[in-house]
Amino acid sequence: MNQNTTIALLSGGLDSATAAAIAQEAGQRVIGLSFDYGQRHRRELQAASDLAKYLNLTEHQTIKINLASWGGSSLTDIQKTIPTKGIMKGVIPNTYVPGRNTVFIAIGLSFAEARGANQVALGINAMDYSGYPDCRPDYLNAYQTLANLSSKTGREGNGIKLWAPLINWDKLEIIQEALRLNIPIEKTWSCYKGEKKACGICDSCRIRDGALIKAGRIDLCSDRS
Repeated sequence: MNQNTTIALLSGGLDSATAAAIAQEAGQRVIGLSFDYGQRHRRELQAASDLAKYLNLTEHQTIKINLASWGGSSLTDIQKTIPTKGIMKGVIPNTYVPGRNTVFIAIGLSFAEARGANQVALGINAMDYSGYPDCRPDYLNAYQTLANLSSKTGREGNGIKLWAPLINWDKLEIIQEALRLNIPIEKTWSCYKGEKKACGICDSCRIRDGALIKAGRIDLCSDRS
């Protein structure tokens, strides 16, 4: 196992790019892994490719898994409406994609073991997102136990770490860290809609724009014109 290699799950969004850059700053050799899962916001795949090049990642792979074939989310089913009225406390919105992170992390662990990497970097965040069940600390802790039990490296005592440096950060802290790391925020994509410009009204845009305004970077907010 290479103790200096990280598989970064790179969505094209701000959080995953920040996690990858933090790993790089810590001296890790970072390999990017993205997923074409049938999402309507496919603009994020181009963002992931652009960010991989900007960060000069060692390698970047995009895996196709068509979660849209059974839908279940407004991000994978165009018949469902993406919510635009803001986050409702205690309600998991229909932008939650059933099993998405469970599938992605499983593939990330497989890739990491094959590449001899010591950790998988995740941009998941429990503070600002929409209460998704697969972005919470208890989920991550349980998955770490499974990861240790389900792999050769784990059984040999060298389990691959599921590393989520931003899990307890709020969006403003993430924005500030991204700025410190010189991440090109304008190249990232967070909007849930698959349009040419960010909508500015979906939950993801609202959270991002609110934090950018607090950080004094209104110039990076969604262009709603």
